[in-house]
Amino acid sequence: MPRPRLQKNISHVPRATYYKPQGIPMRDLQTLTLSPEEHEAIVLVDARNMSQTDAATKMNTSQSTLQRILSSARGKLARAIESGTAIRIEE
Repeated sequence: MPRPRLQKNISHVPRATYYKPQGIPMRDLQTLTLSPEEHEAIVLVDARNMSQTDAATKMNTSQSTLQRILSSARGKLARAIESGTAIRIEE
């Protein structure tokens, strides 16, 4: 039986939920989706320069789980930039 998932604290609501390359209509783009947890981790660690340990505590998760979430989010963002896809942030 798997461990029950902890409820993660999400305190940042994105001002915009879609980002796309300029000059390309949405209908012509593929979309990558960031989860609320991925968005929160990126904001705390990369935008607010919080340590991973402090960010993990704020999100009510372990540092190793936060590292996994960050790795996933950074990979998605890098793929979106490299391939020119849109980014959608789940609410």
